Amino acid sequence: MLKSYAITDIGQKRQLNQDFIYLSETPIGNLPNVFIVADGMGGHNAGDYASRYAVETVVEEIGASFEKNPVRIMGRAIDKANELIRKRAQEDLSLNGMGTTMVIATCMGRYLEVANVGDSRLYVVNQGQIEQITQDHSLVEEMVRMGGIDRESARNHPDKNIITRAIGARDYVEADFFNLELQMGDMVLLCSDGLTNMIDDGMIHRIMTNGESLKNRVEELVARANQNGGKDNISVIVIEPLADE
Repeated sequence: MLKSYAITDIGQKRQLNQDFIYLSETPIGNLPNVFIVADGMGGHNAGDYASRYAVETVVEEIGASFEKNPVRIMGRAIDKANELIRKRAQEDLSLNGMGTTMVIATCMGRYLEVANVGDSRLYVVNQGQIEQITQDHSLVEEMVRMGGIDRESARNHPDKNIITRAIGARDYVEADFFNLELQMGDMVLLCSDGLTNMIDDGMIHRIMTNGESLKNRVEELVARANQNGGKDNISVIVIEPLADE
């Protein structure tokens, strides 16, 4: 029996929450459950409009899809969201330049299917380790991959908010897809960079495995990010896919 809990929080510094989250533990179209974190960007109001509109479009497209393949279902939904956000930005000048990151997950029995655009992340966490599954589409992440800087310097790099892919940024969007088999005790974390810029993976792992209730762990992740400065909106979804097996 799958369990989940989620919070989105404005943080300590922002006037507006441009993150948008969605979760359904019950089927949407041909997917057995759907979890989404989106982190919008753009001028005043444009970022929160982009994240909400993109998520609503994706959920609608997933619900209407006759496809059986989860990669195709999620991929086409992301393409549609990209197309509609581009269209809205052209129609309304106040929305010009808007875009959003998005990470989507669906648990299909023991298998996890993931789609990702931007630098919102998905991790798999268990007692033994924390593993980042998605790869950030960001300038700094590319520098790390090329060996230009190390992982530690990347955390505080001045350009760390420059993302290289987003829904709405270009006419064509390329999502990454991941598929993995889950083990007993695995937990899935989806989050915006408002969490990961404020607390490191080691602290996330400690909180996720501290034996508290699911709700308490999610609340503690958000509280800790706020205590450390809360410089951005913070969104967290934690899923226990095999909770009662």
